[in-house]
Amino acid sequence: MTFSHPLARSAKVFVAHGRDGTEQQILVIATTAELDPQSQRYKKRLVEKLSAGARDYVARSDRVTAFLLMNPMKDWRPPAEARGHSDAAGAASIRDASPAIGMAE
Repeated sequence: MTFSHPLARSAKVFVAHGRDGTEQQILVIATTAELDPQSQRYKKRLVEKLSAGARDYVARSDRVTAFLLMNPMKDWRPPAEARGHSDAAGAASIRDASPAIGMAE
């Protein structure tokens, strides 16, 4: 079963491995819709429609247990605190929010 939605630019299932050996299959969806609620371009209705489609996919899947929405890396902006600083050079930093889980194919 493949995930398809008009707001999804791509989607792929990744396997997340926990330190305790557990595995979880996660649907990662790349979208050009603005995902930052603080942005003036954010459209809650669009994000809710995409999320509802993803939730429906997860509910129907016998293997996927979660989903993640993200923007393509080319669309990432530097963090707010780095904007306007000449040393930032437009680079965004990426932090692992959950060090116990790594993603692999």
